[in-house]
Amino acid sequence: MKQCLILFVFIFSVITYAQIPSAQYEKYPVFKECANVDVEAMEDCFKNALQQFIFQNFKVPEIVFSENYKGNVTVLFEVTKKGDFKVLYVDGIYDELKMEARRVFEALPEIQPATYNGSPAYVQFTLPIAIPLRTPGESIKQETEIVEKEERQDLVEEYDEIVNLPYSNEEYKSNINIPLSHHNYSLFDQAINRVGLNNHTAQKPYIYSEVNKYYDFEAVNSQLLKSKSSWWGRKLWNEHLITIKGDGYWLTLDAGVDLQAGKDFDADIDTYNNTRLVYTQGGIGKNLSFFGVIYESQGRFADYYNRYAESIRPAGGNPAIIPGRGIAKGFKSDSYDYPIATGHISYTPSKYFNVQLGHGKTFLGDGYRSLLMSDNASSYPFFKINTTFWKLKYTNTWMSLRDVRPEVTESGSFRTKYMANHYLSYNITKRLNIGLFESVIWQNDNGRGFDVNYLNPIIFYRAIEFSTGSRGGNALIGLTLKYKVNDRINAYGQLIIDEFSSRDVFGGKGSYKNKTGYQLGLKYYDAFGLKNLYLQAEYNRVRPYTYSHNTVVLNYGHNNQSLAHTLGANFSEFIGIARYQKGRLYGDAKFIIAKRGFEFNTPEDSSFYGGNIYGTEDDRISDEGNTLAQGNTTDFFHAELQAGYLINPATNLKIYGSLIYRDFNPKVDTETVFKNQTTWLNFGIRTDLFNWYNDF
Repeated sequence: MKQCLILFVFIFSVITYAQIPSAQYEKYPVFKECANVDVEAMEDCFKNALQQFIFQNFKVPEIVFSENYKGNVTVLFEVTKKGDFKVLYVDGIYDELKMEARRVFEALPEIQPATYNGSPAYVQFTLPIAIPLRTPGESIKQETEIVEKEERQDLVEEYDEIVNLPYSNEEYKSNINIPLSHHNYSLFDQAINRVGLNNHTAQKPYIYSEVNKYYDFEAVNSQLLKSKSSWWGRKLWNEHLITIKGDGYWLTLDAGVDLQAGKDFDADIDTYNNTRLVYTQGGIGKNLSFFGVIYESQGRFADYYNRYAESIRPAGGNPAIIPGRGIAKGFKSDSYDYPIATGHISYTPSKYFNVQLGHGKTFLGDGYRSLLMSDNASSYPFFKINTTFWKLKYTNTWMSLRDVRPEVTESGSFRTKYMANHYLSYNITKRLNIGLFESVIWQNDNGRGFDVNYLNPIIFYRAIEFSTGSRGGNALIGLTLKYKVNDRINAYGQLIIDEFSSRDVFGGKGSYKNKTGYQLGLKYYDAFGLKNLYLQAEYNRVRPYTYSHNTVVLNYGHNNQSLAHTLGANFSEFIGIARYQKGRLYGDAKFIIAKRGFEFNTPEDSSFYGGNIYGTEDDRISDEGNTLAQGNTTDFFHAELQAGYLINPATNLKIYGSLIYRDFNPKVDTETVFKNQTTWLNFGIRTDLFNWYNDF
């Protein structure tokens, strides 16, 4: 090694600290010799002082001279909140050069850290060191002129000038959908349901920028942050794994898991789920945002869960459909393998419109369940337009769905059907909201494909259904209500009507065409004066044959699952829910009592009693005299407790334990419906991006 006698220059790509909107609000790190300079001159003083220090201490390795090397050594480093220099990465052709760069940076003295709004802040820099070395103080412009004149490498200089700015929680101000999670949504439900707010809470998933006006995600999460200075500590407990931000764009990339291990004690089954996932989100400009996630999963669940998954298996030989997730192939001898990919692009051209294209789910309503549209089924392609103005929010959604049963599969391909719906939310007063819903499903028959008649976002779908043939579509209408008693108590409800014959609906004769359902619910925030205690009570009742159709492809289902309520039809249900979170600790409790009506499906009785939405109405038990929970009447009880700890609020990574007790007691035991009990204990760690429904 010999002392280098040649002076050199550094080309800096500077990254400001997160949350710094412009240079006028930041203060650079300060060397001792820069303590008395003006704020405007601190950047140049910092660079010059750093150059001089490295020039005086850097020792060029012998191998550089012996091999006449010309190139760059690039150092990515940060100045911490304490004012320490920390090397994050060094890129160079020789290990000796990289080691020397690290040695010199470790020798740098502690300085005053950068500040934002008067508080110490992290700041990162990328430092390419030119080899052969050049005189300190040589400007980027001068260097560019030399390159252009001598080597004509314009693109190299353009690449070097790309800056990576610090991530400042752009997702909270973006147009990205907030991942659907009942517990996570409950954290800000009170904030968006205060008396006098002119917002709309039934159309889910919400967009971050909508909710952030009433619930400051950044401020709330900042209260949960742990004091971690190491890179690994910050990424595990506080931050996204990878963040990229430049002029007019940003992106985050995270790896996640959904790892579960448990036991079904009654069936003596060891259960597990092994999900690895990667998800990214970002924005380009102010108006365009995107989100995407890829899951690779294998699992085996409690006995009742496995039996249901296999009962809705698709045509083609795959053994199951994992409820809410997707088609599964066999894995080993008793497990399932189910890969999934979801995501969306969200574009907001003005404050009045938001347009989305993606593969995911929609939920309509203020309750735990929805009788209109829920996230119960697996994901599907969709196109959505949200229009918000005055006291109105109008949502139009178009979807492509699949019927995967063997009896409707053609030439090995699943049957395609389409859905269009619109939902109009109107704030009548500062307390009362009403919503009007209409939906239609049609199949791809006679080469019909996607019927452009349904592109009209205003027209009544029932009129189109008549014009395209009485069996050409299945239209439903619905009504929602929400009343804010005060800032802590909300009442809500839904009504669904699947047939439009007033004589049958109100005739009182139990017509099979009386295909209706309703929901009543109550939410209580900060219950009994205990902050963050959330209580919810809900009653759902859906008559037999609701959501089914005389043309069975036109039922209200997708991938053999209901698009509305998890239990399908022909049931009544009461739900009680309690949720509590303090800091990073949380707990949930849920109790469900239901009376359900199943088909017998025996040689002696193959009639359709109206519970299975995929049933054929031509096989109905009766035109009149139909009653709730008819058929194989079953008493159903489900209790679920979960407690956990939020590891990382930025990625919703949680560790938890749960206990499920389920009692299923039909009037008659058949091959598919029989008395059973389940006690399912489960422990896991998961990135919480969607709802798991175990309560069916």
